[in-house]
Amino acid sequence: MPYDEAISALADGRRRAIFESLRGGPRTVQEIAGTQPVSRPAVSQHLKVLETAGLVEVRPEGTRRFYGIRRQGLVELRRWVESFWDDVLEGFAAEVEQQKGKRHGRADQPDD
Repeated sequence: MPYDEAISALADGRRRAIFESLRGGPRTVQEIAGTQPVSRPAVSQHLKVLETAGLVEVRPEGTRRFYGIRRQGLVELRRWVESFWDDVLEGFAAEVEQQKGKRHGRADQPDD
């Protein structure tokens, strides 16, 4: 399951904050650490977890490494979350139909 590591990685609040700091585009560890209340080594560790989970990608540029959001990782996570949406809509439609049946006095609809 490609999304399970992503969910686990984002369960940590500090990691979520680091991940969200990449919304504006790729950044170096130093740039990210400047906006977080943790050390550069801690930011690097969190980024490694996010990279392993497929949410972050690294692009070397000279002596610096830029970390950015890996769009495909979000697509996989979104696909998993959206898989529940059809179930929710089907449940909602069934409830609407049941309520319609109660209003029209149909005896074939079960009561709660």
